Amino acid sequence: MSFVHELRRLRAEHAELLRLARALTELLGASAAPPSAVIEPVREELRGTLRRHLKCEDWALYPRLRATGEAAAADLAREFAGAMGHAADDYDDYERRWPPSRVAAEWDRFCAESTAILEAITARIERENRELYPVVDQLAGATLSASR
Repeated sequence: MSFVHELRRLRAEHAELLRLARALTELLGASAAPPSAVIEPVREELRGTLRRHLKCEDWALYPRLRATGEAAAADLAREFAGAMGHAADDYDDYERRWPPSRVAAEWDRFCAESTAILEAITARIERENRELYPVVDQLAGATLSASR
């Protein structure tokens, strides 16, 4: 897969993750748990998209940034990879704590923990869009220019 294609995919996943976070946040605004058939598909899609996105960053984006020979890009890749590893672990812990069978029984607590994890995901995406992706865009542009 080309670097430019990977960048498009990562950006599309960012947009999808933000859409899913908004959808789940709307559900969390209910005074009681919505039916499992309503909330679980959103959670499943969020989980799948997030895992796929993190794998792409870990296996494709960060190694490419480290291999550029650009010290700033390599440092940024190490910083984001380290921080994202913790975020992935945090999300996995959240998922283990909140199986579908527990959500309705502890709705208020579920809402509070879900809001916190969604805010962390959203902040992370915003930071990547602001700090990481502009560097990636520059490197991709340089790579494309050099290959012409």
